[in-house]
Amino acid sequence: MVSDGHAQKRHGIETIIVHAQLSVGQEILLEGDLFTPLRVRGARRGVIITCTDIRGKAFRGRITEFKLDQARVRIFEEMLGPVESPFALVLLQALPARERMELIIQKATELGATAIYPLKSRHSISLQEREAMQPKAHRWQHIAKKAAEQCRRGLVPTVAPYCSFAEALAQARDLELKIILWEKEKTRLASLLKDRPVPRGIALLVGPEGGWDEEEVKQARDEGFIPVGLGGRILRTETAAIAACAILQYAWGGI
Repeated sequence: MVSDGHAQKRHGIETIIVHAQLSVGQEILLEGDLFTPLRVRGARRGVIITCTDIRGKAFRGRITEFKLDQARVRIFEEMLGPVESPFALVLLQALPARERMELIIQKATELGATAIYPLKSRHSISLQEREAMQPKAHRWQHIAKKAAEQCRRGLVPTVAPYCSFAEALAQARDLELKIILWEKEKTRLASLLKDRPVPRGIALLVGPEGGWDEEEVKQARDEGFIPVGLGGRILRTETAAIAACAILQYAWGGI
């Protein structure tokens, strides 16, 4: 029986790290700090979770018993390789129209995002306008949770409350590499990443359908963001976000 370990928080997400060697068929007891992420996620008996052991190996387990302050988990599968990327990826996404935000959350989660910040920019739709047509913001965290489960991640990205452009920039201040996608920039993302060591944290700032206002790009530059483009084609905002996340993962071994 194992109960020693901790829940490690990294840019708004938590992973269950057990301070022991795990093996298939083993039953573990999660309580205290190890139990908190399960309670927050609304876990219950029968739910499958991912745990990491003291060697860094990832395992899948099924909750066999769930009480007010503890859970029992039976390990049934060792995963083939690391599930999480070696860096935190924070997506700062200007709110798009229709159901594009839901698609972005789903695919960014599959591509290793650790936190997602929907934001207001000068050319984007407001949350109030979008919710009047399609009230789905209340489902964003659930979409991230389901996507994490589908791709067997042990971490569920935090989908933050809708915020202003300035508030989104502030969330990236402590991150090592800050990138803003801008269709007018000739330097390509792949060129920026070439021969760079793996950063501890990356902020990816993606604009709305109407693009960034030049004053917004200046503000981002002042906060340390580096403008890059994704080639000569003008991509939809959801395509740009997904493509950039995939490029970052490919560059540093996440894919």
